[in-house]
Amino acid sequence: MPVFPVSNKIQGVQPNRLENLDDLLAQAEHYANYCMRNSGHMPPTLFLIGSEGPLMFMPDSLADEGDKDEFATKARLMCIAHAATSVVMALEAWVKFAKPGEKFDATEPPSEAFDRQEVVVLMGESHAAQKQKFLPIIRNDNGRFFGFGKDKAPLIDSMSGRFAHFLPPKVPNAGARELAKAMLKAEGPDPAKRGAAPRLPRSRR
Repeated sequence: MPVFPVSNKIQGVQPNRLENLDDLLAQAEHYANYCMRNSGHMPPTLFLIGSEGPLMFMPDSLADEGDKDEFATKARLMCIAHAATSVVMALEAWVKFAKPGEKFDATEPPSEAFDRQEVVVLMGESHAAQKQKFLPIIRNDNGRFFGFGKDKAPLIDSMSGRFAHFLPPKVPNAGARELAKAMLKAEGPDPAKRGAAPRLPRSRR
């Protein structure tokens, strides 16, 4: 069944399959495909592997800039509280790329570009590497999701923005983890509460 917004809850995610960043990226892509086929949209979702196993975290909504900042802040606190070693942020976005031989126009927002592309962006990081994947969204004439195209985006050395660089520079110690948990608890109901993982098809294709 579709799984949409989960009140800032973290859920367990197929723990036996997720051991490193590549595993987490594959799970995020699989989940994105599941969401797109069931609802036509991908809610912003943070996937992480931490001291207690793999978890996923979604906001109630991202209606405005304040909500986006709050989600990003909580996501970073999650990474500290759970001593995350790998993390992937998955979300829908408009992107544009410079054509060969053309200079990229950084002044034009991707959402307003004539040649914009609708994609699901997977931004992954561990303490050893950063990896990204752009999944072009293909829709039928009626707007329904048909599938993902091939990732033809140029290699990006480092992503930037509020939804990037979630891991702290160093592995947090016990004190930092407890402080992060206390800050999350002060925000409201414990977002680290585990719930039932969505039952996804076994295949990742």
